[in-house]
Formats: sequence, C-alpha cells, structure tokens
Amino acid sequence: MKVKVNYDLCTSNAVCMGLAPEIFEVRDDGYLYVLNDQPGPEFDERLRQAVRGCPNGAISLEE
Repeated sequence: MKVKVNYDLCTSNAVCMGLAPEIFEVRDDGYLYVLNDQPGPEFDERLRQAVRGCPNGAISLEE
C-alpha cells in the first residue's frame, strides 16, 4: 500500500501522526513528513484510520 498526501490540503494538524507515528511526522518546522510511503501490511488498519481521521481529506492510499 502506498501513502499519498495532498500537501495543498494538508494543514499539518498531526491527527495522522497520532494514529501512525511510524509513518507520519509533523516536525518543528510545522510541516508533515511521510517517513515511509510504502509501509508493510501490519500498518494497513492504522493507515485506513488516518485516511478516515484526516479532517481535510489530504491522505489517500494506493493499493
């Protein structure tokens, strides 16, 4: 599964980081970074939660 972020929509509110901190990180510069854009299947459920939880709809997954 590949993680995609629409940075035009992202407000770096860190909801995704709270759900999957191994994948998402909001750094001191205030921007979201994807630490691993192709994580293993053990992250599938948390990634889906991050997609659903993103208030701006900025995260999507390619299967």
